[in-house]
Amino acid sequence: MLAGVVTETFPGERRVALVPAGVKALKAKGIEVVVEKGAGLRAGFDDESYAKEGARLATDRAAVFAESQVICQLRTLGANPRAGRGDAELMRPGQTIIGFCEPLTSAEPIELMASRGVRTFAVELMPRTTRAQSMDALSSQAMIAGYKAALLAAATLPRMFPMMMTAAGTVPAAHVLVIGAGVAGLQAIATCKRLGAVVSAYDIRPAVREEAESVGARFLQLDLPTTNAEDRGGYARAMDDSFYRAQRELMTGAVAKADVVITTAVVPGKKAPVLISADMVSRMPRGAVIVDLAAERGGNCELTRADETVVAGGEGGEGGVTILGPTNIAASVPDHASRLYSRNLVAFLLHIVKDGAVRTDPSDEIIQSTLLTDGGRIVQRRVREILGLDRGPAEGSGG
Repeated sequence: MLAGVVTETFPGERRVALVPAGVKALKAKGIEVVVEKGAGLRAGFDDESYAKEGARLATDRAAVFAESQVICQLRTLGANPRAGRGDAELMRPGQTIIGFCEPLTSAEPIELMASRGVRTFAVELMPRTTRAQSMDALSSQAMIAGYKAALLAAATLPRMFPMMMTAAGTVPAAHVLVIGAGVAGLQAIATCKRLGAVVSAYDIRPAVREEAESVGARFLQLDLPTTNAEDRGGYARAMDDSFYRAQRELMTGAVAKADVVITTAVVPGKKAPVLISADMVSRMPRGAVIVDLAAERGGNCELTRADETVVAGGEGGEGGVTILGPTNIAASVPDHASRLYSRNLVAFLLHIVKDGAVRTDPSDEIIQSTLLTDGGRIVQRRVREILGLDRGPAEGSGG
């Protein structure tokens, strides 16, 4: 079995799918690795470090695709539909592609991969089970996003996070509200708390209250019906417009008191719900900061613009509320983000590769959930339903 690692081509992407330590772990289990020259440089891993662990270096991308049975990526064609389109011509029938695929966003790039006859595994479809925990790349990258969101907020706020008792007087602590207590939200809570802020948190899933409180937040309880707020995989469900309208009304007071709001609420495959209206922003203190981690999906704040900084109110763009809409935020911490993703990928590869071949066992929940394309078609049942493809059961599929 030969696994290949190529340079990521998505604009601004600095991570690499496999770090040198991952090469060593795979070789110990009989999986050889070929790496495109320079693939790890932007994450801080030079070619020599890969060669030292036993990887073979290839001169170009085409050579990696031509030789490898498995291609390891962060963003496959599905999650990189423009810059990654050239990869379709390099794919071979029977080849396996592993990485983020964004399968619930658009059918066209996924259908293109299927038409090339490749077997694709979408890592973001990993089930949230104890057995799959070491392979959960979505969670490992979300953790980094939550950490970095807290730092962005602290660096942008014109006040300090901690309470300071000085000879010149006492500086009060900043008040932070984190909306969405998933992996990113919990890490944002913990980081803001360590920086000294007073942190509150809200999530439509009552079950996460204990987790939010365990990392230092005061949980905000709103009088809303939440019995169907969570799906079987532990993710938040999309609610109707009347629910979000009522939620905004009840949350207005908490947002108005916050120096910082960090939003992390996303629903897989759907536009992010708008949780903060322009009117709510106008009620926030001057100089307040919103970091919207849902910017890539349209944003949780009505005024968010992806990869832009918006200042609402104030005079001449100064002194108002600063709204940050970073996307692909994990790529801004490429070293640790790559190390964590690499560990996820190694664990997944060792799970699906047996006796030198990739397994597609339909009785295995991990394989069943992540196998996206195989045999020339999209086979993942949930993806087929969401994309509006035929609703009949696909052989070897699941979800």
